[in-house]
Amino acid sequence: MLFRIKLLQNLIIINNARRIMSSKVERSLKDLNFDNQILKCLPIDPVKENYVRTVKNACYSLVNPTPLDNPRLVCYSTNALRLLDLNSDSLNDDDDYAIKCFAGNTVIPGSEPAAHCYCGHQFGIFAGQLGDGAAIYLGEIINSHHERWELQLKGAGPTPYSRDADGRKVLRSSLREFLCSEAMHHLGISTTRAATCIVSDTKVLRDQFYDGHPKLEPCTVISRIAPTFLRFGSFEIVRKLDPASGRCGPSVGNHQLLRTMVDFAIRSYFPDAQDANESPVEKYKNFFHDVVNRTAKLVARWQAFGFVHGVLNTDNMSILGLTIDYGPFGFLDRFDPDHIPNTSDHDGRYRFKKQPEMCLWNLLKFAEVLEPLVPFTELKTIIKDSYYETFANEYIDIMRQKFGLSKKITENLDNDEILSDKELIEKFLETLDLVGGDYTNCLRYLNILISPGLDEHDDSMERLKNELMKQTSSFEDAKTFYEKFIHSPMAYMKMVLLQSFPNQSPDEDMISLLQKIERYKYLNEIDEHEYLEQCQNYWNEWLIAYVKRIEFETKELTDKDGLNKYDNERRILMNSVNPRYVLRNHLVQKAIMKAEQENFDEARRLLQALEKPFDENSNFDDYTERPSRSMCELRVSCSS
Repeated sequence: MLFRIKLLQNLIIINNARRIMSSKVERSLKDLNFDNQILKCLPIDPVKENYVRTVKNACYSLVNPTPLDNPRLVCYSTNALRLLDLNSDSLNDDDDYAIKCFAGNTVIPGSEPAAHCYCGHQFGIFAGQLGDGAAIYLGEIINSHHERWELQLKGAGPTPYSRDADGRKVLRSSLREFLCSEAMHHLGISTTRAATCIVSDTKVLRDQFYDGHPKLEPCTVISRIAPTFLRFGSFEIVRKLDPASGRCGPSVGNHQLLRTMVDFAIRSYFPDAQDANESPVEKYKNFFHDVVNRTAKLVARWQAFGFVHGVLNTDNMSILGLTIDYGPFGFLDRFDPDHIPNTSDHDGRYRFKKQPEMCLWNLLKFAEVLEPLVPFTELKTIIKDSYYETFANEYIDIMRQKFGLSKKITENLDNDEILSDKELIEKFLETLDLVGGDYTNCLRYLNILISPGLDEHDDSMERLKNELMKQTSSFEDAKTFYEKFIHSPMAYMKMVLLQSFPNQSPDEDMISLLQKIERYKYLNEIDEHEYLEQCQNYWNEWLIAYVKRIEFETKELTDKDGLNKYDNERRILMNSVNPRYVLRNHLVQKAIMKAEQENFDEARRLLQALEKPFDENSNFDDYTERPSRSMCELRVSCSS
């Protein structure tokens, strides 16, 4: 029964996407149904000139996009365009009007371009006013399903929030965001959407790796879609003086503005939070509780699918629990809980395993801003009571599905051989870490295993073991991985701390670092044969525990027909949550390099695979190959 429920839930997600795709109502860009309520309900900056400034007591500044030279289409998402009732058939390389609209060269009728004012904590320090330095709100569109979608152009030119930048984005960062937005949606992870990617002949100077070697790169604009782009940092514009940074929000102390913003957010996006019989304080607590739960569920999905955001600042945290602002992100190749895709994150603040903790930290900062409306202690209690419980429930539920298991085991049974859900997951991740296994592929290939009790079980177990060993790091790759880690900036900083405070008890990070150092020393004391034999033993040990869990689930199935039915449903469920394709950094890098040479075919082909990430398609087999060591080492800067 639980199998069928999970399958039904996954089918509902797929059918909702198909419903949008098959919408019969089609509009042109000239008759979109704009209803720009956010500009009607939140204060607008009275200054109309477009120059960099501090914007006080306002949430938006009116500003027009800046045209580009010779804009042309790189790729588009049919599924995302359907959200706006747009027919993608008309959006092709020859549709000059549509391309100009999505480049920002032509103003779409009904749109009211504006830039959003927000603040943020960046790497733990309050940075004061940030705002849409390159993104421009066009308006909100009501589609034929009565859904409201905000449309943005990112990279459309300077705004009052551009600071010392030019308001532009380049092809490499724009194509990454476009592809990842759509990839995440089709994986079932809450996200903003991307409809179009437009490149141009306009060039800007960028120093991609901050190494003193800038070069000219083509300006690119993507169109982004979401119910709203309001984020934690939107409310930080009223933040009081931060003693650490010496900065405050541009609307510091304006508690009426804060109340107006929160009331608008509740009315528009959290209607269930308001109850006529409850006090305003209860309404605000309900709102915050919903934000906490959405955030916890989002980061649980990131962890389950091996996604690392890279820059989890408060200005990159959506109040709706959407993945927002794709920059130096990455999907795990070799499983590494300390993976850092961002070259600027020297101490690993936003590394993979830290994401749940950092999202909680950001929620605490959001709670601080809401203190004029609700006592901070009450908001902290909501976080304490809800966040980790919601996260754990969501994460364990997804991982259980990935293992194809239907029965929850939340605590140890009388039988010591049967691992609980948490134990089985932890043992799997520990094994992956020790053998350097490919995260996505190892999970996907668990579908090879046929349930114990069926004739093909033993043969399938041998095939699975062989495939898992193929996804395991080679001996040389393993040694290189640990050597690079212990010479990384993060490891260096941890060792300095250890030497500076030798009597201090090591924390979790320090223990992890010391374990990696010991692992590196050990690998240099053994040979390749011993290493591979050890990896096989690690896998065998986990697979024994995994098979016992399946046997526990099937112990009441006494006939082959029932067992066959269980096995089919188990593997169908696994294939609906374990993707065949994810947006690995080396794949998008290949698409970027070709696109920079005016060849957009690879970007479009990659998008096709990412739109059906759970389907087997031999045309995309090259996207599933375990990447080489050098490919796994690809990292990304914040340069955009």
